[in-house]
Amino acid sequence: MTLPTAPRLTVYYDGGCAVCSREIGLYQRMRGAEFLNWVDVAHGDPAALGGDLTPAAALARLHVRKPDGKLVSGARAFAALWSALPGTRVLGRVAGQPGIVHLLEVGYRVFLKLRRVWRSPPRCQLPG
Repeated sequence: MTLPTAPRLTVYYDGGCAVCSREIGLYQRMRGAEFLNWVDVAHGDPAALGGDLTPAAALARLHVRKPDGKLVSGARAFAALWSALPGTRVLGRVAGQPGIVHLLEVGYRVFLKLRRVWRSPPRCQLPG
């Protein structure tokens, strides 16, 4: 079996949100997670975001950079993440379907409103 030499995708997450960190921790412990690049936006280097993602945007919602460089966020980011991990690959394919991804996006936006209550302020101030 040949192992990938570069990350298949990069996950940008808010490490200052306790709920978000717990969920990302679950994904990071899954088989295949070692081949993904995980970027904690709240505590990391803003240069790791690339030129097309600001720290504020990255903290506002989950973002994933696909292997082709395309940046997706919200429900599409979850679908891409789930598709990249063997244990959730089928879920990712289902979640990525047009009608389903739109429904999931509505739910994700509701979660983002509630998340403000759970999110602790970042320990460091990121420019941007």
